[in-house]
Amino acid sequence: MEFFKIHKDIPFMRHALIFNVISFTTFVLAVFFLFSRGLHLSVEFTGGTVMEVSYSQPADVEKVRGTVAGLGFTDVQVQNFGTAREVMIRLPAQKGVTTAQQSEKVMAALKADDPQITLRRTEFVGPQVGEELAQDGLKALAMVVVGIMVYLAFRFEWKYAVAAIIANLHDIVIILGFFAFFQWEFSLSVLAAVLAVLGYSVNESVVIFDRIRENFRRYRKMNTVQIIDNAITSTISRTIITHGSTQIMVLSMLLFGGPTLFYFALALTIGILFGIYSSVFVAAAIAMWLGIKREDLVKPTGKKEEDPNDPNAGATV
Repeated sequence: MEFFKIHKDIPFMRHALIFNVISFTTFVLAVFFLFSRGLHLSVEFTGGTVMEVSYSQPADVEKVRGTVAGLGFTDVQVQNFGTAREVMIRLPAQKGVTTAQQSEKVMAALKADDPQITLRRTEFVGPQVGEELAQDGLKALAMVVVGIMVYLAFRFEWKYAVAAIIANLHDIVIILGFFAFFQWEFSLSVLAAVLAVLGYSVNESVVIFDRIRENFRRYRKMNTVQIIDNAITSTISRTIITHGSTQIMVLSMLLFGGPTLFYFALALTIGILFGIYSSVFVAAAIAMWLGIKREDLVKPTGKKEEDPNDPNAGATV
């Protein structure tokens, strides 16, 4: 399915060096902000108080969030769970304040608005749990990276695996750099978005690499740069359809999903945009600089392959 067909190849690789210099600069800035400012971790990672309250009728989550924020708590997470009448509240840990004191203060404010509210559960999530979650998240990220490298090395060739991983890690670090620079809250949902972007971005790289392999088989007279430009140009329509439809869904979560889904959708939005960019200008360019050639993807056979664009193809003497 194509919205349009471009008949003349766009010379993407002609500007590969300029775009990769921009990418490298952005990557270095992201790393700098990660080390200088760090991530603004949520309650799941830092520890805090978790409360579950129940209302006699469907709860107004925005009103609950405003009431709790008015008590001086920052980075409060309020969301429904189970039914519309049950609400989960996550409060960050405060020095010199116990879990019981925090919950009593919050319940007093909530009961002032609705005396029928009941406290179903309150517990403290300690820093040790947060540390374990952080370690598990890093392990999950490492396993995904290794799995992608092994898959690409088997499906294509090691040069493509290296190019794709560099491009995908470029996307992840830039997402984290945005969260570090703006000090947006980094929660488990954002971590899930980062892992989703890793898989989403590598899919785009695989599509382009597949077309490069196909072009190496079809066009014997094209050089590597022409092969890559043709592969990217011929997949532009597919890229617009795929990423455009995905971004529409993510944008709806960003605009209408509320605070619970906001940073999740924001991370996906950044990842989708940079995923397209990295697949075209980073992964393909690095593969080109690593010296990919026809023999890397097409095993030689005894029968001579013909170029379908060669007017003498199939002629006999």
